[in-house]
Amino acid sequence: MAEQPQSVRVTRSANKRSAAAASLTHDDGDRPSAKIKKRVVLGELTNLSNVVSSGVDPQKPKRVTKTKKLKKEVPTDAAAATTTTTDATGEEGNGNSNREPTLDDPRMCVPYVSDIYAYLKEIEVDPNRRPLPDYMEKVQKDITAGMRGILVDWLVEVAEEYRLLSDTLFLTISFIDRFLSMKTLDRQSLQLLGVSSMLIASRKYEEIGPPHVEDFCYITDNTYTMEEVVKMESDVLKSLKFELGSPTIKTFVRRFINIAQESNKPPNLHLEFLCYYLAELSLLEYHCVKFLPSLVAASVIFLARFIIKPKVLPWQTFSLQNHSRYTPPELKQCVLIIHDLYLSRRGGSYQASRRKYKQHKFKSVAIMPSPPEIPVHYFGDIRQC
Repeated sequence: MAEQPQSVRVTRSANKRSAAAASLTHDDGDRPSAKIKKRVVLGELTNLSNVVSSGVDPQKPKRVTKTKKLKKEVPTDAAAATTTTTDATGEEGNGNSNREPTLDDPRMCVPYVSDIYAYLKEIEVDPNRRPLPDYMEKVQKDITAGMRGILVDWLVEVAEEYRLLSDTLFLTISFIDRFLSMKTLDRQSLQLLGVSSMLIASRKYEEIGPPHVEDFCYITDNTYTMEEVVKMESDVLKSLKFELGSPTIKTFVRRFINIAQESNKPPNLHLEFLCYYLAELSLLEYHCVKFLPSLVAASVIFLARFIIKPKVLPWQTFSLQNHSRYTPPELKQCVLIIHDLYLSRRGGSYQASRRKYKQHKFKSVAIMPSPPEIPVHYFGDIRQC
């Protein structure tokens, strides 16, 4: 075959380069960063009504802010290219299975699951990984429990808007409490701590396609610069000594739900979503910080079973007591606090989690009726031999 003229080869190469350039131009035009996003603002912590008692001038005008929807592109990598599913809490868009693994699933590691959870329980009591139960009184001078509740409520909304894993939210609150147990912070920097902690939990630990630093600046209405967010991130990591893998309430709730679902074929989705809702509510309450994550998780299971079947003893099964290692008397105080949260007798002004779990995809568990009181004899020690 005769060799093609040099001019033909040059023309073809030029055409290929032009096509490649056009493709790159088109891709750049479709990048998520080119889309206009709406801002989400926490607002002035000092202007909110439930922190007036902390020394804020009640005559100072309040700034009302609303959280608006943010657009987040679905990642295009191989992990996220699968069919849209939901994670353990029903949240979409992370490429995770929409159901928790069953006890006969290899992922449950049945042969050595006892060793795993024994290790997790050993870690959760490590004082280096635990917040102080009374850090508001002993460490903080300018921050109150009410301000913490406002921050957590806002972070719930941010996590929902960015479709972050619920594990990311629980880790974020854990980092916040641990940092506040060691470092005094002024109220103007509390929101900065919140977004920096969520940045760590999402980018350093949990998420495949996490938000960028500039996204966290944007959701605070650019109250903080990227340099300030990164500086706070560094401070948090140094204070925690880079020990980020502490088990959270969600870690133990996931395990205890599978134990509680043993007799349910198919699994009870109302029980599952209600447990996650109650666990999220517990994050709002400063007085739950003193409880171990496993104890809060067990309390969540106790209360969820009571709400669904009020006339049945919630903790009567040997498997629940054996695997959780808690008896009803040990759970009583925590259960009553979370029950008050569920009935809005505590934290009634915090609405992000309530709005979230009123949605149909969560079986509207936030509006399930519950008796106003839990019978005292339900907290009797009914341990079986």
